[in-house]
Amino acid sequence: MKIYASFFICLVTFYTSTINSQEIPEGFVYLDEAIPDIVYEIRYAGEHNFVGKPITGYNADQAILSKPAAIALAKVQKELIKKDFMLKIFDAYRPQRAVNHFMDWARRKEDTLMKSEFYPEVKKQNLFELGYIATRSGHSRGSTVDLTMIKVEGCENVDMGGPYDFFGEISHHNTQQITAEQKQNREILRLVMRKYGFRSYSEEWWHYTYDAEPYPDTYFDFPVE
Repeated sequence: MKIYASFFICLVTFYTSTINSQEIPEGFVYLDEAIPDIVYEIRYAGEHNFVGKPITGYNADQAILSKPAAIALAKVQKELIKKDFMLKIFDAYRPQRAVNHFMDWARRKEDTLMKSEFYPEVKKQNLFELGYIATRSGHSRGSTVDLTMIKVEGCENVDMGGPYDFFGEISHHNTQQITAEQKQNREILRLVMRKYGFRSYSEEWWHYTYDAEPYPDTYFDFPVE
């Protein structure tokens, strides 16, 4: 009973239901419709991201995924709750126009508003070369998601050893810069995601792609609304 009481408090604290009126392509679903207890922190719809302003194409604090990926992620959430954890979503489907925004920003060398928080050790002009900014993103195919875990009891972020969207070695899965406990937390998430068909990305602990993505060669550009 204690777990479910805390679970309810966590949802009341973090989750606000929305009415989704946008017509999205067939084969996609709003994640909060597939997983009603999901928690959002959609960074690109606000200013707390490496650009420091809302990103083009993110017109709402919403997450959209392909239906197969959303169904699989619901299974991840169900299993994590048994371990007293829940998912928090930072990003899911990403319009190509948002990727274009990132590219335009990366080329403006004088704009370093968020450097101290997100890329303190990386020169902005090297972001393309190092692979942090690309002309195409797997997110635009609709089956990639950025996420972390929070605790059911107390609703606290689980310590992953490094912040979301940090451009640096501490974000890598094989980093030696984190503690054993932080590494274990990453492994809990990775193993459950792997169990339900999501593969990790070696350089970003938060980034997962559904193996059986239905649109592996298509990059969508409809807005998130």
